[in-house]
Amino acid sequence: MRIIKSIYNRLYGRFGPQSWWPGDTRLEIIVGAILTQNTAWSNVEKAIANLKDEKLLSSPGKILKLNDGALAERIRPAGYYNVKAARVKNFLKYLDSRYDSSLRRMASQNTDQLRKELLDVSGIGPETCDSILLYAFNRPIFVVDAYTKRIFSRHNIISDSLEYHDIQKLFMGNLPSDREIFNEYHALIVRLAKTHCKFRPRCDLCPLKGI
Repeated sequence: MRIIKSIYNRLYGRFGPQSWWPGDTRLEIIVGAILTQNTAWSNVEKAIANLKDEKLLSSPGKILKLNDGALAERIRPAGYYNVKAARVKNFLKYLDSRYDSSLRRMASQNTDQLRKELLDVSGIGPETCDSILLYAFNRPIFVVDAYTKRIFSRHNIISDSLEYHDIQKLFMGNLPSDREIFNEYHALIVRLAKTHCKFRPRCDLCPLKGI
């Protein structure tokens, strides 16, 4: 399906490289991926800043030692802070029990096994899991989000009813298995959704107009 690559080329030509995912360390990227569920990234940035100000992102153990209430207070700007505090803790408990809190050891695991393990962590669904794999561990896996569904269903490339795995398979089957391309494509989709393909789309200046 050539249109998948054609859309990537158009978006890259219009917007250029997006330099995703924002984060200085694996731990920061993983925590950010969990916190960004159901909220804007600007809110996540405030929560991450709170954690960094207290140097809580310097090691997994520092966050793990916090009680849930203390963690929730620090990530309050991200919304649903009690739920998200529990989800961050769930990941860190898994990391501790499976890899002795070592992200380096976790990184040595093969992608299929790592994905299976992450999906078994309460509160981590396919999108968050794949964001962690792609952005924190540099694995060539395509992340599907609500923006992907919105844009590609509006262009009649996918149907609204298509499941996550099927959409992911469509992209991964029609693009080179390249981490950098998957990274850039996801970021470009987000950029398009925020600038043109909004809930009420601005189609007149859209780079995909006429495709």
